[in-house]
Amino acid sequence: MAFDRVILIVLDSVGIGEMPDAAAFGDAGSDTLGHVCAYRSLRIPNLESLGLGCIRPLAHIQAVADPLAAFGKMALASNGKDTTTGHWELAGIVLEQAFPTYPDGFPKELIEAFEAAIGRRTLGNCAASGTEIIQRLGAEHLRTGFPIVYTSVDSVFQIAAHEEVVPVAELYDLCRTARSLLSGPHEMGRVIARPFIGQAGNFQRTPRRQDFAIQPPRDMLLDQIKNAGLECLSVGKIASIYCDRGVTQSFKTSGNAEGIARTLDLLQKDFRGLLFTNLVDFDMLYGHRNDVEGYAQALEFFDASIPQLRSRLRPGDLCILTADHGCDPVTPSTDHSREYVPVLAFGPAVAKGVDLGTRASLADAGQTIAENFGLRLQRGNSFLRELQQ
Repeated sequence: MAFDRVILIVLDSVGIGEMPDAAAFGDAGSDTLGHVCAYRSLRIPNLESLGLGCIRPLAHIQAVADPLAAFGKMALASNGKDTTTGHWELAGIVLEQAFPTYPDGFPKELIEAFEAAIGRRTLGNCAASGTEIIQRLGAEHLRTGFPIVYTSVDSVFQIAAHEEVVPVAELYDLCRTARSLLSGPHEMGRVIARPFIGQAGNFQRTPRRQDFAIQPPRDMLLDQIKNAGLECLSVGKIASIYCDRGVTQSFKTSGNAEGIARTLDLLQKDFRGLLFTNLVDFDMLYGHRNDVEGYAQALEFFDASIPQLRSRLRPGDLCILTADHGCDPVTPSTDHSREYVPVLAFGPAVAKGVDLGTRASLADAGQTIAENFGLRLQRGNSFLRELQQ
């Protein structure tokens, strides 16, 4: 075992340029980090010192001569570009068949089956922005009590409801019902509860979102870590993505600030195994809303936490920063984008300045973690040896 603790932090949607097949996914020209860096001069000196600018040229970001981290980028080998696909691949699962999507709304027979199961009609049944659809249909929802059902370009069945009309616990039950119906050709990646509050013209989503994901295949990274008697600490939405499998302790968060704070706190505690964090704001608040300035500020906010993160790493720690896909806030699309993701690996005993190159799969990160703990995933090529001094 090279490292006692591995800290894997997913900067949700922070892609680093289109993959060769991006056009087939409708993402030609997408470049999340490239476009945000070109938008204005970012103040991210700590990511710069780790070697972010060494991965590829980025406007206003220097390619430092002596980066403090090993650096590179990873491709999505799976057929897809969503949260479940990216996180599953990090755990060693490469999807040959993409999860189904419904850009024109769900089939009539599926909606009718859902309505029959819950005993009421639904509103929506279309692809839409979550913030937009509650403004458009929220008043009718208040009047009728019918839940709002919608999707996006991703494989998601989302149910929105006002907390005073449909209590959150009941909304979660509606989602569990939907999850039970989504099988066979309709086996979507996630069902998502989207509670909101407020009045017409001023509806606001609350942090009580809950994801109901499809069960991942057995023997993925988190399963193996737990079965080996190691800790697997989940911060943010990680546990829900893997249906709580392999997770020994889970800590939900309301956004990046809480996710970073919780991660820093856990680094002060004794454990052996994996600390797995997802920082969702890049994607949820800024990428999907085409908020370039918000995205830039979120990168700067995370960057400011890196000195404290590094100071809390112990001699036997390995920290890996990466992403799960892109979500370019500059392109007209508000959806995820098919992009490479950066990888920066560092720690007191991690080799500095190693060029990890372009990795064929996000599973390479998972295989690196697995090999470190004497485990083996079905997919991925480890870069653990490159990280050892």
